[in-house]
Amino acid sequence: MSIEAIASASGATLAGTSPAREVKQTMDSEVFMQLLVTQLRNQDPSSPMDTTDMVAQTTQLAMMESLTKLASGVEGLLSSQQSTQASQLIGALVTWMDDSGKSRSGIVDSVSFGGETPTVSVDGTDVALSELTGARAPGSGGTTA
Repeated sequence: MSIEAIASASGATLAGTSPAREVKQTMDSEVFMQLLVTQLRNQDPSSPMDTTDMVAQTTQLAMMESLTKLASGVEGLLSSQQSTQASQLIGALVTWMDDSGKSRSGIVDSVSFGGETPTVSVDGTDVALSELTGARAPGSGGTTA
């Protein structure tokens, strides 16, 4: 007859093994809140945390969440701007440097948004938008970067 291990309130089993948990590598609001709760649980009852410190830490949490949302919004805006720029290059004459360092040019046939940054297809060659060194609209004489 075998006896199964019983899990304790903390999640560790009586047999001495603990369940696998995901290790976080970044400081997000969940981790910040867990640290604050742990700090409150383990504080000295005869000398509790000052309310000023509590307000300061709560404010830091709110600021961190706001900055995270702002950074996410900026990334979305950049992605949208790059997609718009790449779409406007269809039919344009573009130039870029190939792997050997030679300047190449051709007319953009299509645009792909599958990767981190948009890529343009020039005569079957995929070129990242960031690798373009110049572009000229059909029928115009000037070159812009």
